Amino acid sequence: MNRDSTAWSPYLAGGLAGLVGVFSVLIAGQYFGASTSFVRTAGLIEQLFGPERLAQMDYFVKVAPKIDWQWMFVVGILIGAFVAARTSGSFKLQMLPDMWAARFGTNSIGLRAVVAFIGGVVAMFGARLADG
Repeated sequence: MNRDSTAWSPYLAGGLAGLVGVFSVLIAGQYFGASTSFVRTAGLIEQLFGPERLAQMDYFVKVAPKIDWQWMFVVGILIGAFVAARTSGSFKLQMLPDMWAARFGTNSIGLRAVVAFIGGVVAMFGARLADG
């Protein structure tokens, strides 16, 4: 990866993210996270197709599908990441990461799909296991 002189220092970005976490607890009394927002988004989509079934699912009774501060936080992450990438000059549309292409080649669509799916399952399982 080419390091541009306008790119953010990972130490500064990590430190600022840590401060946001501390201040969210001090000011709002809540930790921030993202996995519940994905579940709520799934519930919002489910409401479009079968709202009566959603009311029968115990999990969606506990974690109501709604747009709340945490959901907006995830939207803010997406917008902030886009703005940071654009302002640093590091934004580019890329279908295949350079590291993957160098290691596995460019004709590994099936392998990429399987690895991405397994990675997503593991990440969401861990996040939900930690109630995060």
